[in-house]
Amino acid sequence: MTVVIVLLALLGSAWLLAVIEGWITTGRLSPAAPLYSGLAHLGRESIVPRSPDRVFFEAAPVLLLVVAVLGMAVLPLAPDLVIADLGTGGLFINAALAYVLVAVIMAGWGPDGAYAMIGGWRFLGQLIAYSMLIVMPITAVAMRAESLVNTAIVSSQESLWNIVYQPLGFVLFFIAAMALAFRAPFDLPTAEGELGGGVDAEYTGVRLAVLRLARLTLVVTLASATTVFYLGGWYGPLLPPWAWSLIKTLAVAVSMLLAGRYLPRIREADLMRWCWVLGIPLALVNIIIVGLLILVVP
Repeated sequence: MTVVIVLLALLGSAWLLAVIEGWITTGRLSPAAPLYSGLAHLGRESIVPRSPDRVFFEAAPVLLLVVAVLGMAVLPLAPDLVIADLGTGGLFINAALAYVLVAVIMAGWGPDGAYAMIGGWRFLGQLIAYSMLIVMPITAVAMRAESLVNTAIVSSQESLWNIVYQPLGFVLFFIAAMALAFRAPFDLPTAEGELGGGVDAEYTGVRLAVLRLARLTLVVTLASATTVFYLGGWYGPLLPPWAWSLIKTLAVAVSMLLAGRYLPRIREADLMRWCWVLGIPLALVNIIIVGLLILVVP
């Protein structure tokens, strides 16, 4: 039963996010728009490139969707509403999301197209850099909770959320989450103005529908991880725990969409340099600060 509830919450959040994305883009709020768009994709011909690597081409959208769902499996919506409360849940998130790179590289290589391939290789450098800004803030979060169990991490924030306790870690994790989901301004793998869609360019029909669903699901998973690690998870007044988890998750996901709308796309060289020169040293500083706070504050 827990599996069904979590999957329904994930799909419902992805649908709501698609509605909000359409509202941000077009200015029209249409709850049925994702359904119409999905049916339109299903009704279109799924064109296959002339000389693809068929295994990579077909598997990439499905793998990206599976990775997003797999990451959600260890994120609790409530104390008793989590599919797998692993002893290393914090690290499992990072390990599962590493396969986003595999899926995007497959989507870039599979069609045997120049723009798609460039988009895939761009994401390789992007993820190698920003994955450090996923695991290092998680390290500081686990230090405070003295555990890698995600429910224990949420419980450690009952009196004070981590966004207050370690705001620098939150900012770094949020930026890295946007880079991992390749949302604007970190959308270098797709870059419609430069690459004509990049890794998305060669997908049509049902394959494109699965790929877009996977990208929205990935945003929801990363927003849920931000909620668990920094926003107190299910804690909040009046409403039931699962409701607070969903509200916070949607708020983070929408903020990712809004940030991309108002920020210009960053050059790939600047994106890499900012992470290695500024991001990783700041993540180390965050770990040191949290360690000192743990020693000084009982």
